[in-house]
Amino acid sequence: MKQAHYILFMLFLGLVLPLSAQDISLFEQFNGRYDYTAIGNTLNQAENNIDQSFCSLLESSSANFTLDADNQIVKAYLYWAGSGFGDTEVTLNGTQITSEEIYTVTYSDIFNGQLEYFSCYADVTDLVISEGNGTYMFSGLDISADLMSNPGYCNNRTNFGGWSIYVIYQNEDLPLNQVNLYQGLEIINRNVQEKEIILDNIDVIDNIGAKIGFLAWEGDNSLNYGESLSVNNNVLSNPPLNLSDNAFNGTNTFTNSTTFYNADLDVYNLENNINIGDTSASIKLTTGGINETGGFSADLIILNNIITVLNSQLPDATIEVNDYIVNCGDNSVELFYTVNNFNSTDVLPANTPIAFYLDNLLLGQSQTVNDLDIGESESSSTIVNIPEDSDPNLTITAIVDDDGTMSGVVTETNEDNNINFIDIELLVIPDIITLAGLIGCNEGFETATYNLYEALINLQYDESNVSFYQSLQDLETATNPILTPSNYNNTSNPETIYVRLESPPCYEVYQFQLYIENCPPYVPDGFSPNNDTFNDWFNIQGLYDIFTEHQLKIYNRYGDIIFEGNNDKPWFGKINRGLNNHGNFVPVGTYYYILNLNDPDYRPMVGWVYVNY
Repeated sequence: MKQAHYILFMLFLGLVLPLSAQDISLFEQFNGRYDYTAIGNTLNQAENNIDQSFCSLLESSSANFTLDADNQIVKAYLYWAGSGFGDTEVTLNGTQITSEEIYTVTYSDIFNGQLEYFSCYADVTDLVISEGNGTYMFSGLDISADLMSNPGYCNNRTNFGGWSIYVIYQNEDLPLNQVNLYQGLEIINRNVQEKEIILDNIDVIDNIGAKIGFLAWEGDNSLNYGESLSVNNNVLSNPPLNLSDNAFNGTNTFTNSTTFYNADLDVYNLENNINIGDTSASIKLTTGGINETGGFSADLIILNNIITVLNSQLPDATIEVNDYIVNCGDNSVELFYTVNNFNSTDVLPANTPIAFYLDNLLLGQSQTVNDLDIGESESSSTIVNIPEDSDPNLTITAIVDDDGTMSGVVTETNEDNNINFIDIELLVIPDIITLAGLIGCNEGFETATYNLYEALINLQYDESNVSFYQSLQDLETATNPILTPSNYNNTSNPETIYVRLESPPCYEVYQFQLYIENCPPYVPDGFSPNNDTFNDWFNIQGLYDIFTEHQLKIYNRYGDIIFEGNNDKPWFGKINRGLNNHGNFVPVGTYYYILNLNDPDYRPMVGWVYVNY
């Protein structure tokens, strides 16, 4: 039970109890004839904001629990909290209780540094059922090590400890309710003066008798500056126990107590703060304002859990179309679907009808097979046939609790969530159409660059719905497309390219060939061999590694040959023939060339080139 022992246990034995803050979220939902009650007590001797004579906690405290015999306990959760990093082992009525999870929050105090606060919970259902009505004694919460090692807790008067037990019970005389228990740990203080928490997963069909409960820690009755608790922007109050500007003031609604020091266990009426049809609620906490001396004061408030009780007495059928199967050339569609009875408080009966529509035309019908209890689901499939003249790009509408006339037979908590849509594409088997091929100029080693879109010149298409492939198999599975079709280099000569043109509900298939030819070289009219890495050689484009057997001869203006080259020997402006100054650069001037490509399709090329430095 010692906090120091717990920390050593974590460090040396590697226990995996989570130590973290957590946003308050849905923890457990009870749908049926349920309600709840709560007990608890503080371990503070007095409100620490008024009386600073104490720093340590009481060794124990007790609370009385009474539940009518007609009420059957379903769940009981023990919560305990305090200053410091946490104590995960406590005692309830002599039984050692180990935390199932620990949450912490942090407050950075300008004078006292970083301060941690914690909350733990444990399922004590069996213990409470066994003990029944009577006095519950809580003890063993030891945070002394943290209080002694960091005097900031007592200096800023946030030394606290306390506990509570939430009991959810069932009674056949109760209305059908939805009880949602949300838990976590969230904090507001002078640094974070406002917190909004969204409660999801609620379903309001009747707000009469609706209520909401809170378990919060470290609230001070004497610090009510800018303090409020609101639901859907409506400020809550429960006078005289909880005023609108002092919600967290050390009170317990269940016992009408004002001495639940530095803790709050309160319940509020929700009838005027939530509307029929709501599926979520906004909870907002605020603190902080100008005090009597003109300075700023704020209460530090730690919210541990929220519980709502809303009347609900009906099933809630929903449907999801999870998947479908279609085949090219086939107008039958197999639909896979799931019917749910989530967020309900009653059984969804077997044989609840299901209808499938196409543009209000009834395609087929099905029904549930089993009674679906609260929270249960049932999956199945059905085959519907699409009329032959239908647009192949279509949407099928699935409606649960529909007798085929768009009318329901089951009364539900929510009549507006029975529909689901799925888009379907019928597939038409494509035939391959051959297009004219593309011819590319050889760029060396039998490769060329192509703009594959040029093969589609006679087709109507958009680049977003056309893709190119190197194999028919890749085309059929739409995998490994050519990524840059506008700048494609062939991998063989010739090469077949396949085109997939999306044409819903299927696609069209084309193919064409890529060919290579040796295109006429481009001879520049000058270069400057000055070793500046720019235009340093007689770069005849489309020549090297293409016309591999070519011969190049360079003459000066007197007709003397000064250079002979080939595919492996381009001209860099130096002399290698005729004159005695072999290896020297030629002077500035005009020189003449004869380029014999040694290709039967081309005659020798003759021209001049100007050399300048």
